[in-house]
Amino acid sequence: MDIRSSVLLTDFYQLAMLQGYLERGMEDTAVFECFVRTMPPQRGFFMAAGLAQLLEFLENVRFPPDELEWIADSGRFSRSFVEYLERFRFAGDLHAVPEGTVFFANEPVVRVTAPLPQAQLIETRLINLLHYQTLIASKAARCVLAAAGKPVIDFGLRRSHGAEAGLLAARASYLAGFAGSATVMAGPFFEVPVFGTMGHSFVQAHETERHAFEHFADAQPDNVVLLLDTHDTEKGAHTVVELASRLRSKGMTIKGVRLDSGDLVKQAQRVRRILDDGGLREVQITASGNLDEDAIRHLVAAQAPVDLFAVGTRLTTSADVPYLECVYKLQAYSGRPTRKKSEGKETWPGAKQVYRHYDQRGRIDHDVVTTADDIQEGKPLLRQVMESGKCRETSPSLNQIREQARAELATLPEEMRRCSQGITIPVQLSSALRDLTRVVDARDSPS
Repeated sequence: MDIRSSVLLTDFYQLAMLQGYLERGMEDTAVFECFVRTMPPQRGFFMAAGLAQLLEFLENVRFPPDELEWIADSGRFSRSFVEYLERFRFAGDLHAVPEGTVFFANEPVVRVTAPLPQAQLIETRLINLLHYQTLIASKAARCVLAAAGKPVIDFGLRRSHGAEAGLLAARASYLAGFAGSATVMAGPFFEVPVFGTMGHSFVQAHETERHAFEHFADAQPDNVVLLLDTHDTEKGAHTVVELASRLRSKGMTIKGVRLDSGDLVKQAQRVRRILDDGGLREVQITASGNLDEDAIRHLVAAQAPVDLFAVGTRLTTSADVPYLECVYKLQAYSGRPTRKKSEGKETWPGAKQVYRHYDQRGRIDHDVVTTADDIQEGKPLLRQVMESGKCRETSPSLNQIREQARAELATLPEEMRRCSQGITIPVQLSSALRDLTRVVDARDSPS
């Protein structure tokens, strides 16, 4: 069983509700929307990601025989329900914000229009795919902004929450502007450039650091990036200088060194001085070790001579904001707009569109959320990407999405580009949406 495509990777209540709908003949068209309820104070914007994986899932969603057998044998569902699942195909429409787009709280990023059972069943996996990559892309985009033009790479697979998470984190961070990833599978899967150096264990396994460096160079002659801080960082830098001419005589060039511990500002300054004095000005310095956007910003502000930043644990776990309040809510059924009015979890009814407005410099000024049929000035963010269960066009390449993300980040106001805490873009509600809400509230009020 491939869990990535399994429909059983869902919540039980989806199947329970599905049987209830089918028993009552509730198969009219429903509209669901996915959005993030609140903006955490540690964020000022989100970056949409994960749509490509969602579209792939929806085009291929099936219940294979072994899963149908498990459902039937569970004794919790009727035979007619199992037969419905055997024929299940997603045949709905999808409107979505393109991957790499900046968005804000309470703005729909995906709108699903489909028969109610179909739209309901896909909820769990839809949120699962969109939430995680959006979470990571939003964190990665902040690291890219903090790095001020210097490359950043993903080092986070080993502490990601599972194999799929680590692989998708490599994709999400790359589309947000990272230069690549240490996750090897991201290369063949997503054509993400793969980076890597060496580990402390390689140095420890040798009698001397010099032997370790030379043996690594022999093994990776086109990727000689040496880790300096296993024993003594400055001595390691001197060893690199001493080794450089010997490697050069063998046709090898030392590309870089990596610092992974201690005061990275001071370490980088000292190592840079040693390398420069030894004639190795072209050797780049990579910094790693519990980095995030704040640590990167500190290094940049201190003018630390770091050429490349490697971000791991704090990226793939989004350590400061480990989840977003990402939800998928029914907005209309059988032509009737609906609204959830739970305290603190209210929604706005009906299918919606978001219009973006820019100032004279091309920076985002504000967004307007309105009903889908209320045509407004500004740039509409949601566009149709799937019709009757089939993608309307080929998904953009990951490099095209990266360009979209780069252009989007350039539209952020300067204060937001500095990732100042608590700063975000105002999101306005149109009069058409407010009027619809009053109509729905009047209709649903107890008589």
